[in-house]
Order: sequence, then C-alpha cells, then structure tokens
Amino acid sequence: MIYLLIVSLIWAFSFGLIKDNLTSLDSNFVAFTRLLISFFVFIPFLKIKKIKNDLVFKLIFNGAIQYGIMYVAYIYAFQFLKAYEIVLFTIFTPIYVTLINDILNKKFNRIFLITSSLAVIGAGIAVYDKFSYSNLIVGFILIQVSNLSFAFGQVFYKNIMAQVKIRDRDVFALLYFGAVLTSFIFTLFTTNLMEIKITETQVFTLLYLGIIASGLGFFLWNYGARKTNTGALAIFNNLKIPLGIVVSILFFDEIVNIDTLIVGGIIVIFALIINEYYIQTKPIINKLE
Repeated sequence: MIYLLIVSLIWAFSFGLIKDNLTSLDSNFVAFTRLLISFFVFIPFLKIKKIKNDLVFKLIFNGAIQYGIMYVAYIYAFQFLKAYEIVLFTIFTPIYVTLINDILNKKFNRIFLITSSLAVIGAGIAVYDKFSYSNLIVGFILIQVSNLSFAFGQVFYKNIMAQVKIRDRDVFALLYFGAVLTSFIFTLFTTNLMEIKITETQVFTLLYLGIIASGLGFFLWNYGARKTNTGALAIFNNLKIPLGIVVSILFFDEIVNIDTLIVGGIIVIFALIINEYYIQTKPIINKLE
C-alpha cells in the first residue's frame, strides 16, 4: 500500500496546478501532451519481444481507457467546474472499482462495497461545503466518465497482469501508447497545433504532470494495485481527496472547513482499517467455518 500512498501525495498537487496553470490551453492538448511525455519516459524500458500479441493489444486497450478517455474527460471538466468541485465528483471511484472488480470476477464482495461506500461518505464530508451548482450536469457527467475509465483500467490491469510473468516496467509504455493514440484523436478535432502558445509556467507544469504525476504516478499506482486487495485499492482512490484539500490550503491559498476535513479524513482512514482487518481475519474465519 506504500506505493498507493506515495502516489496519493503526488496527485494531491495536481488539482490546483491544472486549474491555476493550464485551463487556458485546450484540454485535449493538455491530456495528449502529458501522456506523450509519460510515454517517452517509459519507452526505454519496453521489452516488446517478451510480450505476446494478445497481451500487447490488451495493454494498449487498457491504456486507451484508463488514461486516454479518463484524461480527456477529466481535464475538459476543468472548463466547467472549480478544482474543489472536481475533487468532490471523484469520490465515487471506490464504488466503481469494487463493482467492476465484482463483475469481472463474477463474485460479489459485500465488505469491499461497504468499505468503499464509507470512503465515499468520508470524502464527501471533507468537501461538501465547497460545492456549487455551476455547470453541474456537464461537469458531473465528464468526471463520472473519467472515474469509470480509471476504475476499469485499474481492475483490468490487475487481472491481466496476474496471468503473466513479466515486470510492470517492461510493458507500461504500451498503456501510454494507447492513451496517446486516444488523446491525439480528440486533439485533432479541437486543437490548432500551429497556433498553440505555451508559457514557461505551463511548460514546467506539463513536464511535472507528464514525468511525475502521470509517468511515475500511474506506474506506481498500477504496480501498487497489483500488490494490494481490491478493497484497499478502492479506498485509496479517495485518500487523495483530503490530501488534495490539505495541499490546497498550504500551497494554493484555498479556504476550506477544517472540521469537515478532519471528520471526512478519519472516516476514510476508518474504512481502510475495517478493510484490512477483514482481509487479515478472513482466512481465520474460513478455517473456523
């Protein structure tokens, strides 16, 4: 779980950086650029000869959904919502992770659904007082498309990689390749690449997002997803929310309700504790039965 915690801390900075520095650029171009940077970071590690053709296509498809569709919808939503509203609408991801995992594995896990629901409640409490109704419907739909795409990709990657013996870094460039293709197609329809003007601040922001938040962050997240149970994975999808609010307070001068932040954060952590207790005691309960 340490990998998921590290990435949650990294991603906590992304909400404010995107809203403050990149909303003047076409959202599809932003998604394409940061994913292209991430692709270049991992292309030296690609061991294409070790990967069977069916796995190649699965990984490209995985990346197209988890990162391509996710980022196109996610970054476009910043045109309609404020940063803290984006944070709010991401709280449903744990439930999507749990339900998608149950569907793919054809097995319903009640405890994972309960703990992921607690994570949603906790994250909602942490940010509820910041909610506004501007452009609600469009922004909400975009973020749910983003959430579903990211949730599907996490679970699908965890499942397909469990069936093969190959290092994550040897294949991860394929996920970014799928994401780059997807975001580039959208960019062609919305961006005049010949007239793009990027400031120095925007260049550094894109480099940070592409190398650290997307490149290193997505790799460590999917690697960590393989090392932990689905319940903990679902909960960690919302841990970045109270962390993101703390970062907003310390670095982006946003004003939030400290009391609700503390209460919401405690509920998210409590959900994680329940989940881990269940995982630790489940083998004992099964033996007693």
